[in-house]
Amino acid sequence: MHKHILIPVALDHEGVVVNKIAAARRLLDEGGKITLLTVLEDIPGFVAELVPSKPENHLTARIKAHLDKIAGGAEDIGTEVVTGKPGLKVSEYARQHEVDMIIVGSHKPGVQDYFLGSTASRISRRAPCSVMIIR
Repeated sequence: MHKHILIPVALDHEGVVVNKIAAARRLLDEGGKITLLTVLEDIPGFVAELVPSKPENHLTARIKAHLDKIAGGAEDIGTEVVTGKPGLKVSEYARQHEVDMIIVGSHKPGVQDYFLGSTASRISRRAPCSVMIIR
């Protein structure tokens, strides 16, 4: 059983989050916690100059609110949004926050994933803990 389970949430694949949370609940110790984490890619400087910095336009806050909605107010589920490269940041977050299991979703493998590598494979190679890949 696990004390802290991390579930990366890709905004374009959030349909599998319910399955990830269900799997996490089966593996979670009593009193353990689940963290839903979204990693936003950094915005290049030339683009950032064109984006107004009004609070209502701040993507991080909007994504955090969306993750909170997915969590449904469950006391054992926290949410976080960080920026960077997902394949690196998920593993870095796990290391810094004493995560002992990462549950990540993956596409069915194909030639493009073999040559380019997927986020799930990058996470599994770099993770400091066990990784469960759900399809």
